[in-house]
Amino acid sequence: MPSGSLARRRRGTGPLTAVAAAAAAFTILLVLVRLQWPPLESADHTAAADLNGLIAGNAAAVAAVKAVTWLGSGGVLWTVIGVTSITLAIRRRWRLAIYLLVTGAGALVLDPVLKSLVGRLRPVVAHPIAHGAGNSFPSGHSLGSIVCYGAVFLVFLPAARGRWRVTFTTVIVALVALIGISRILLGVHYVSDVLGAWAVGVLWLGITAFAFELTRHAVGLPVTHPVTEGLEPEARGELRPARPEPAAAGWPARHGRIAAGLLIAWVLILGVVVGVGELVTKGGNGNMLGDRTVPRWLAAHRTPAWSHWSLIFTTLGATQAILIASIAAGTVFLAATRRWRPVLYIAALMSGELAAFLIAAAVVKRPRPHVTQLDHHLPTSAYPSGHEAATCCIYIGVAILVIGHARGWWRWLFLIPAIAMPVLVAMSRLYRGEHHPTDILGSLLFAALWLTATTVLIKPSAGTRAGQLRSPPAAAGGARPGSRATPRTTGRTTGSQPSAGRATPRTTASQPSAGRATPRTTGRTTGSQPSASRATPRTTASRATPRTPADRAR
Repeated sequence: MPSGSLARRRRGTGPLTAVAAAAAAFTILLVLVRLQWPPLESADHTAAADLNGLIAGNAAAVAAVKAVTWLGSGGVLWTVIGVTSITLAIRRRWRLAIYLLVTGAGALVLDPVLKSLVGRLRPVVAHPIAHGAGNSFPSGHSLGSIVCYGAVFLVFLPAARGRWRVTFTTVIVALVALIGISRILLGVHYVSDVLGAWAVGVLWLGITAFAFELTRHAVGLPVTHPVTEGLEPEARGELRPARPEPAAAGWPARHGRIAAGLLIAWVLILGVVVGVGELVTKGGNGNMLGDRTVPRWLAAHRTPAWSHWSLIFTTLGATQAILIASIAAGTVFLAATRRWRPVLYIAALMSGELAAFLIAAAVVKRPRPHVTQLDHHLPTSAYPSGHEAATCCIYIGVAILVIGHARGWWRWLFLIPAIAMPVLVAMSRLYRGEHHPTDILGSLLFAALWLTATTVLIKPSAGTRAGQLRSPPAAAGGARPGSRATPRTTGRTTGSQPSAGRATPRTTASQPSAGRATPRTTGRTTGSQPSASRATPRTTASRATPRTPADRAR
């Protein structure tokens, strides 16, 4: 057997062996856990107590572990799957988008079903840090993370080459491993719960990848090696985040000027916002623009229905919702435009807003209105409103991007949420007794100045409008739409009538057509007479030779 065929066969049996090993490992763990095998139970309880004791009492370690475990939560995983599927759909990779949705949905179904079948209780540790709902085996965070992040890895692997492939693989493997370990450190899962989740996750990934290969074979596409080549190697160009941009001369200096301009603008705008806050809180009479009367009137006219709607809109302006909206907007614009500039625009806009809000709130330290607040234990002070500033920045920023990139009447519809959402969030914050009217005005002032600065300096739509309005280059021998064809003056005929004011081309063997001028074939006169209905154009050579008086006399 040739060595190439043997290598391909070995490579083809590798994934099958891994999937079979995962199935066997999960089956063994499932049986042992279900039977409550004493050695496994003893090892699990000992490891859970020891690992939980490593971080108990250490606030920084607990916060770090909770941040890692949050990356395996259902909301984060479905956000990743949803945003990635939308990206693939925008780029017309429907098969890959469906694969991601089906694979993620499988993890969503497997987790509760397996937990109900096994019915294992969660660990009981001496220092409980977190609490998990439901049964213990297998770990839902570990199962969801290995399935969702593993599916993303298989989809985008063709776009990673060289050192980027090593980095991509390392990040995915480390992320899945850390999420599983975090569940043990928090004391909500046993070691066997995490191992069983990883095993069934590898099994499910193998089954879905095999089904994907069957769909490729059905449409006549070659079968690939998903672990080393990805699911669709031929889609490498479409899976790249952005098109490579040619490095222009002086781009480091230009980008440095933009960054310096943003920093200077941010500092000045922060000074203006803090100055206004100090003026309002210390120099005002306490009731500027109804700072006392408006919150009291709204608190006195609360109703259950209005309280419910105010909670909806204040949630839409909260940090988590704004973060999800920012990530989704950046991903969609990256997928649609294949340019990094819109993503950098959103990142600069939202990071600048968050930093300015935290610093201004810490400096001004304005207390909340003296009414009953519907939101309790808020970590920051009243001025300025972080909900309002973030809502203005993200929704108006998205509207600026859409209007700058799109070319249809529908783009103006994005002005509706850009206007409505800041108004609704501002009303909800005032209604719930969290802010004074001047807190909202301070946020509007910051958003207006910061949006202007970032848009002018970054120019998120630079190159898009000019590129779309520019006519496509004419093909060889062709012409732009709406203009007359200009024959080439290379000595070959084009068959077209020369326009007025242009030189008549020299031709080689063109035949006269009805109603058209008869071009000369060599640039020299041959003595032939034009017909009555046709005009014989003068060639370049005949025009260039002036007639002498002797010629006119003859």
